[in-house]
Amino acid sequence: MKTKLWKKMLSVLVAGTTLFCLTACGSGTESDSAASDQTEENTDAQGTTEVAADAGQEQSAGDGNVLVVYFSATGNTERVAEVIADTTGGELFELEPVDPYTDEDLNYNDDNSRVSQEYADEGLRNVELVADTVDGWQDVERVYIGYPIWWGNAAWPVNAFVEANDFTGKTVIPFCTSASSGLGNSGKRLAELAGTGDWQEGMRFRSSVSDEDVAAWVESLE
Repeated sequence: MKTKLWKKMLSVLVAGTTLFCLTACGSGTESDSAASDQTEENTDAQGTTEVAADAGQEQSAGDGNVLVVYFSATGNTERVAEVIADTTGGELFELEPVDPYTDEDLNYNDDNSRVSQEYADEGLRNVELVADTVDGWQDVERVYIGYPIWWGNAAWPVNAFVEANDFTGKTVIPFCTSASSGLGNSGKRLAELAGTGDWQEGMRFRSSVSDEDVAAWVESLE
């Protein structure tokens, strides 16, 4: 009797132990599977991030092909140039005369002012710039050139930059700011001065033009 009772107790003990092992193993399998899925998700997410980063790097590299060159007498052309640079992702390059223009110099109503004398005597229009060349110029594909209109012409500090550079293989888009005068033949004259490059029609902006209108014009060129 004792022997049968002992065997029965031993069988119950073995069955309980087996059930515990099966339950533990099953739980471990599910846990390992979930961890594996999460690892794959993290790996996929990391791969997506890397692709996105690469795409961003490619975009940045492309942006380096645009250069926005400008001379600004009163700040109007500078503001438009900044909007163009922001819209295209291009680089800004300001044309700075070694001898900067003062408010008195820009008094067009005074026959004795600097700009009036330069207008009367073309020999005085050779304005020396702090810098007239740009690093990486050979990689630039599109050039925006901005200036105020002086007596129907591009402000002459721009001439020094145009004469100093080879525009072969580059698309050049002039733009100007003025209270009333149009672009006129200013872009055409610069193209003749350059002698190289694919010069486009260009655009005149009123001094109070909105940033949105400037950006819309740039986007229309794409």
